[in-house]
Amino acid sequence: MTGTEGPLRIVRLANFVTPTSGGLRTALDQLGRGYRAAGHEPVLVVPGDVASDRQTEQGRVITLPGPELPGTGGYRVLTDRPGLRRLLEELAPDRLEVSDRTTLRWTGEWARRARVPSVMVSHETADGVLRTWGVPGALAERAADRLNRRTAWAYSRVVCTTEWAEREFVRIGARNVVRAPLGVDLSRCRPGRRSAAVRARHADGEPVLLVLCSRLSVEKRPGTALDALAVLRAQGVRAALVVAGDGPLRGALERRARDQRLPVRFLGHLADREALADLQAAADVCLAPGPAETFGLAALEALACGTPVVCSASSALPEVVADAGVVAADDPACFAGAVRTLVGREEGRRRAAARARAELFSWQRATAAFLAAHDTTSPAVRTPQETLR
Repeated sequence: MTGTEGPLRIVRLANFVTPTSGGLRTALDQLGRGYRAAGHEPVLVVPGDVASDRQTEQGRVITLPGPELPGTGGYRVLTDRPGLRRLLEELAPDRLEVSDRTTLRWTGEWARRARVPSVMVSHETADGVLRTWGVPGALAERAADRLNRRTAWAYSRVVCTTEWAEREFVRIGARNVVRAPLGVDLSRCRPGRRSAAVRARHADGEPVLLVLCSRLSVEKRPGTALDALAVLRAQGVRAALVVAGDGPLRGALERRARDQRLPVRFLGHLADREALADLQAAADVCLAPGPAETFGLAALEALACGTPVVCSASSALPEVVADAGVVAADDPACFAGAVRTLVGREEGRRRAAARARAELFSWQRATAAFLAAHDTTSPAVRTPQETLR
């Protein structure tokens, strides 16, 4: 890659994005807005049920018809390779940014032939995802290494959002890996949103309110949150749990909560981001049990709202959360113990520590880091993510 000062057409490709998917959709939206504010032309191409082409605040968004993957709760993929190739040739990108290193890895080779500098964004670790689906550790690592070698060869750069995610590329000796953390909306997510009325509505009279903001799918391990709640109540801790999110496991989780008489409220996907921030601010602790999380935007949003996080020790979140939460082994009893540790801290101190940690991650900084990965400058980044207490 060679640096440039001029405006770029940055074409971004992503799979596994739905109207209710959380972190990836948020990242794509915020980075697109940041690219536009920096004077560039972002174009996002994603799969959907019907074709569309529209201008949005994050730039141009093109939807191509793509089949829905069974059992994933609505995830779609771009499978029309000839059609996507024609679109790429028509768009004539100055930079290519891809957020799927499985079915879209061929686009790196297209970019090489077209002499277009390309970036693959690693939103998850390959071996981590394979492990969550039951693949034995050694086999998962070997399969991940093969995939990652092909990925590192195909693209000019690989962008990892955390050091944890970068490790599997370091393991194979890849030399074209850079790190660029994601960000959080510090103006929307803020401690001042904490409301006694919102808290009372969700806590049902219980003194400890837990929140889980997650897609309800196997790799996110949402059942750990219900199991931890059961342990807490067996230990005499009067806690309630609110679940914001949807996915293929929702029905089974609702039945489990009902059968075990656990005080769990399932809200489904919260499209209203303001309402979600109100919920995150009202909670005492946010649970993040996903063992393959490479950044965890929902957890970072909770921190920005002043709510500490209990996260999986197997994920990248300990690196993001640091001392603004507690790290727990992937075991319900450990998660329950971490919750007790956090609620045992003085409320003002724990909430201030959570906010202070989140303030290190703005979308303005994230945009600058991603543009640096594209070897361009961001002289006019004007994203409105200023700290607001």
